Amino acid sequence: MVKDGADIVNFATFRKKAKDAGKAGARRDKEAEAQANRIRFGRTGAEKKRDKALARKDAQKLDGHRRDRPEESE
Repeated sequence: MVKDGADIVNFATFRKKAKDAGKAGARRDKEAEAQANRIRFGRTGAEKKRDKALARKDAQKLDGHRRDRPEESE
């Protein structure tokens, strides 16, 4: 220890802590993305078919309630 009260500091330990914290943050982000992908893509074929059919049905219902229909091109 120096007489003026200052301690000798090893900056490598600070860099290591910062690096480890950055890695942990990246790990958390990857896990959150993986969880979202499990929900988004982890469905059975029947569920995908059902969702597609419901979307098609909703689109047809919406088109059927239009006031003015777009002109069909020849």
